[in-house]
Order: sequence, then structure tokens, then C-alpha cells
Amino acid sequence: MMISRKKNNSTSPGADPFVIQEGRLKYGNFGGKFHRDWVEDAFTPTGRGEESVSDSLNKTFIRSIKWTLAVLFLILASRLLWLQVVKGSYYRQMANGNRLRLERLEASRGIIYDRNGKPLVHNIATFLVSCVPADLPKNADEKHALLQRLAAMSDRISLADTEAALAALKPSQLEYYQPFFIADNIPYEAAIKIYLESFSMPGIAISSKNRREYQLPSFSFSHLLGYTGKISENELKDRSNNYSPLDYTGKNGLEKSWENYVRGTAGVKQIEVDAFGKEKNVVSETASVPGNNLILSVDADAQQKLEAIMAEHLRALNRSRGVGIVLKPATGEIISMVSLPAFDNNTFARGITQKEYSALEEAPDKPLFNRAVSGEYASGSTIKPIIAAAALQEKIITPQTAFLSTGGLRVGQWSFPDWKAGGHGMSNVKKAIAESVNTFFYYIGGGYGDFKGLGIDTMVAYLKKFLLGKTLGIDLPNEAEGFVPSKEWKESTKKESWYIGDTYHVAIGQGDLIVTPLQVAEYTSYFANGGAMYKPHLVTDVKNAEGGLVRHIDPELLAKNIVDPSVTEVVREGMRETALTGSARSLTSLPVSSAGKTGTAQWSSKKDPHAWFTGFAPYENPEIVITILVEEGKEGSSAATPIAREFLQWYFTRNNPLPSSPVKAAH
Repeated sequence: MMISRKKNNSTSPGADPFVIQEGRLKYGNFGGKFHRDWVEDAFTPTGRGEESVSDSLNKTFIRSIKWTLAVLFLILASRLLWLQVVKGSYYRQMANGNRLRLERLEASRGIIYDRNGKPLVHNIATFLVSCVPADLPKNADEKHALLQRLAAMSDRISLADTEAALAALKPSQLEYYQPFFIADNIPYEAAIKIYLESFSMPGIAISSKNRREYQLPSFSFSHLLGYTGKISENELKDRSNNYSPLDYTGKNGLEKSWENYVRGTAGVKQIEVDAFGKEKNVVSETASVPGNNLILSVDADAQQKLEAIMAEHLRALNRSRGVGIVLKPATGEIISMVSLPAFDNNTFARGITQKEYSALEEAPDKPLFNRAVSGEYASGSTIKPIIAAAALQEKIITPQTAFLSTGGLRVGQWSFPDWKAGGHGMSNVKKAIAESVNTFFYYIGGGYGDFKGLGIDTMVAYLKKFLLGKTLGIDLPNEAEGFVPSKEWKESTKKESWYIGDTYHVAIGQGDLIVTPLQVAEYTSYFANGGAMYKPHLVTDVKNAEGGLVRHIDPELLAKNIVDPSVTEVVREGMRETALTGSARSLTSLPVSSAGKTGTAQWSSKKDPHAWFTGFAPYENPEIVITILVEEGKEGSSAATPIAREFLQWYFTRNNPLPSSPVKAAH
């Protein structure tokens, strides 16, 4: 566009607005005074063309737009890469969690039967309340109101405990779609109410659960069967692949030892849920597999009878604690195992309260403690058959060797007495076993005068050969080892030298030597069956829900021919004399022959000794071993032996005796 430089005398409205008049530029409503030369320069065409200013502005603007778009695209692409690749699986899982859930289908727990097919436990339906933390209201006040409403429906649900448990969860756990335990054993009426209202309670669920109910002919079964309870946090960590926070698991007894067999395999149901986490549709389902059943060696009638006999005798003695074990020496099968006092394991199965548990835990007689396998006691004279066998085997003595018992021995200022004032006279090994002659065992254990005994090292070696100082592997938890002392142990632990008196004490089952009742029954079985020890066990067969055999428990040999058969026979004859003329001669009234050994174990200077009896019957072809312990019962012959006698009387005269197991001497 060119600008003319001529005067315009026209005053018409249509005059050219770009005509310079008297040094003024008029352009629309804009007015200003400019230097004439500046106007010419500003509007004089250049070599870039008339549109150069406009083009420059447009290109700069476009470049800015392009860079802005490029940056935005790069940010968007990076975000998509992060969401879809890096965090893709996480968000897919969250999306599926909002729509699809996996729900476990509980497997029915296996049943436990006695050896005659009598069920000792069955499953009953109960109700359990849980929640899914991710489905609960995010608002704290709304969540509190929801949980408060839930707690008001059953006194089994504690608002404070539930909120505290949820508060203890990590932030990441609050996003879990895994169920969270709130309370179990909900009464039926409360369960119905919760179920009906749960449809308006996001995240809350109530489900049916199998709970154990034990059919106890006697409470002493509780120590054997154990009980189940809600899985603990530590157990869940150890078994996270196979368990959920809502599962029950074996806590004690056979329920714990055989957990992997009786629990079954849970099924899985894939469901579609709504925004409240409630089931809408079933997408797929895999059925659960019931747990296996256990067949025990235990005879429920024998268990009940032994407990009743023991309880009666303990009351007469004004005592409350004792143990009774009956086993088959040919196989190691436990026929009966009683530990008194006992407890009702249904208290645990239905959900024990803290008050109930504290009462059991703090009771002075410790009813939760299984004395048969976990109790450790001085053996008293029940150890003497082993010491006698060791002396015969090492040829320290012969069956004819005899020592004069005049009431005990004296070494320096120390005296080591017989239990019988004035002594037992001349005593060989059979008489020493039958009458429990301490002097004889002082001689063969530690020696006296010119006679050299076994010595502590040899005695320790034989005690360990008879499996003392170690667990036997019974299929119950918490088995104790007992303890066999030695010179090295005393010197390192007590910082004292080993004296001859220590050896004498071990030879008669006193001092630091301790055993479990199960160990005493086990080494008694060696002399009963002629030279073998089998692992004690309570389960003989595992069967599936259809009755098919899953596993048979064969007798497992633990030790054999520790001493020569001729040595075993001499000890057996000594134990037979115990029942005929010795400290257990009250057994002569039985309808079958028997043999045994009594024991009186001193363990405290302020309390009465423990009373023992261990033996077997019939003598010629032993079918059972029986071991009885009465804590603080004073003398074995007067406290423990009568219990054994009454049980053996019942056992061999009842209408349906157990089939006897022929026993052959092990060679």
C-alpha cells in the first residue's frame, strides 16, 4: 500500500484517512503527532514484502504451539507407559478386585475315631463375621458408625477390638480384598440379623464355618485330641500359601500333629461383586476336598476306665495329679494315656474367653499340661531293671552274685540307706529287683570297697541306649526329653566335682536323673517283649472321606537287643518276682500273670515322694504295658500299684477284650 503526499482540500467525510495533513496522522479514532520522517520509514516497503510483520508473528506463535503440544504429548506418553507397563498388573488387579473376587470354600475337617470305630469328634456349623478392608467406607466417621452398628448386633463382636485390629493394619493392607476376621461362634439369631442387614453394610460379610465338637467319654481325651482355634498371625505367615485369615487350625494334640492330613483342601469360587463387595454372580467354582479321618490305637473304653480308676484313687489319697499309660509292647500302640487333672477342650473349640483361659493357665495343678509326655520326674526305683541289665551285660555280676544288705552303705560322713530298716539280707539281682534293694544297686552302680561297679560313664551309656535323655517321637506335640546327668555336665553347669554319691543316686533313680512317664513305659516294653522298643504312637491309619486307606502306620523299631536275650530274661524274672513276692505282690489277685517294678522317687525335702508302678501282663505273652505315676503319692506299692491292679483286673475280665498280640523275643 502506497501513501501519497499531496494536499487534500476536501472536507468530505469520505476523505482518505491516510492523507497527511499539517503534520498529523489520523487513523480511525487514534490520533497522535509523529515526526514526518518516522512515518515514511514505518510505512516504506522493505525487501521482505508487505506481510513480513504478520508472517513473523504467525511463525513464532505456531512454533510455540508445536512445542507445547510436543511436551504435552511426551508427558501423556510417559504417564501411559507408567500406568500400562510399570503399574499395569497392579491396576489390573485392583480393577478385577473391584469386580471379580476369589472366595475360599472351606473343606470339612476329618473325623477322629478310636480303635473300635467310635467317633471322638465331629463338625458342627457355626457363624463367622468378617470384612474386606478395601470395601469399608473410606470416611472415618462412616466406618465407625458401620462397625458400631455391627457390634450392636452380637455381644461376640467388640467394637474396640475390631477398630484396634483394623488400625493396626498397614496402609497397603487396607487396600486388600482379602477377608479380615472380626468374630466367630456368632449365635444363630444374631447371625440371621447380621446376614439380613449386611446387604446395606459395605464390606461386611457373614459366613458358615465348621467348628469342632469333641465327644469326650472323659476329659483326659483333651490332652490327646487337642483342639482347634483361629489361625494366628504367625501361623498365617508360615502357611500363607495354604491358609486364609479366617481358617481354623490345630492348636494342640493330634489336631496339631496331624493338621496336614485332617484339614482337607479348600475349594475356590470366583464371584462377581457389586460396589458394596456383595456377591452378584458365580463365575467359576472348584469344590473343596474333605480332610482325612484318623483311626487311633486308643481304646475309648479303656481310656475312660483308667481315668475313672485314677480319679477315685487320687481322691482317696487326697491327691490330684497323676499319669497312666497303657501301650502294646509289640507295636508301640498307645491304648490309653491319662494325664490328670484334665480339661474340656470344647471350651477352646467354641472360643475360650480370656477369663476362662486365665483360670486354666493359673490353676495350681496345671490341667493344660500333659504330664504323660511333657512331665519330667525322678524315676525312683523304676530305673533299676536298666541298671541290673547293664551290670549283667558288662559281667560286673552274674545272676548268682549277692550282696549283704544291712540297711545301707556309709562312705566317709555320708550314708546311703535302704528303704527297709535293717536291710534285706543277702540279695541277688532278682531279689534286688523284686524288693527294690538299694544296697545292691549302690554296689553294681558305683562299687563299694573292693567291688568295682559300672561307674557313671557306663551307666550313662546304657541309659541312653534305652533311649533316655531324648524324645521318642510320639505323634503328640511338646514331648520332653528327660535328662541323663554326667560328670562333664555337672562340672560345666554346677561348677562342682562328681562324687560317688552322685553315682549312687543315679543307680537308684534319684539325683539329677529325670524321665518322662512315656519313657518309663517305653523301656518297660523292652523287657516285656523280649528285647525291642517300638516308637509309641496314637494313630494307626489315615483314611479318606470315602474310607479308602491313605496311610497305614507300621510299627517302627527304635532299639533292639541292647543286652543279650539271656540278660533280658533274668531281668524279666526279677520283675516277675516283684509281682509274686516283692513290692507289687498285690498283683497276685489278678486273673492273669504279671510282672513289674515299683518306685518311690524323692524329689523334694519338703514334699512327699512320687509313687511309681510300671509292669506288663500276661507275663508269658505280654499284651500290654502299664505305667502309673501319682505325684506326691509317697510309695509306689501303696499308691500306684493299686491303680494298675484295678485296671488290669477290668481289662482282662471285660466282655470284649482286645485281641492279644503274640510277642516274640527279638534276637
